[in-house]
Amino acid sequence: MSDTENIFGCFVSATQPYPDANQETKDLALEQGRLFRSYIWGDKGICDTLKKLKHEDYGKDLKLALLQFYVNPLSIEIQNLKEIEPYRAKEKAIGIPIIVDNENFFSKSEEERYRFLKQSILQKLDLLSEVVKKKNLDTKMDLLKVDLQKVLS
Repeated sequence: MSDTENIFGCFVSATQPYPDANQETKDLALEQGRLFRSYIWGDKGICDTLKKLKHEDYGKDLKLALLQFYVNPLSIEIQNLKEIEPYRAKEKAIGIPIIVDNENFFSKSEEERYRFLKQSILQKLDLLSEVVKKKNLDTKMDLLKVDLQKVLS
């Protein structure tokens, strides 16, 4: 089974601190990047759970909803992020940015971290539904949302 069949993909960008930051800050950024990646691709990673959902089950116009996790982005990066990216017809794909920081993730317990990931993905699905509706895409968003809630619970 190929990954290209999955409707959801995961991407992680862990921001490195400024070059003049102290070593402790650099080490913390590195450790937080590693820790977050374990929640995406580790033994209990959410990406494996999402692989159960195949794009052909939901229509022909959306092949990839790429969950783009930005770990501790700089304020300039945050300014350039959209709530959801435009639909790319050529790839039949859409990028879905999710900001991960100390306040919403690293200061939380393990259970709260997984809850944050699930809630963030489900909330972004509402934005994805709006894009699908506006672009008249052949994608069964109601079914996708129900199936996503099932696999995430």
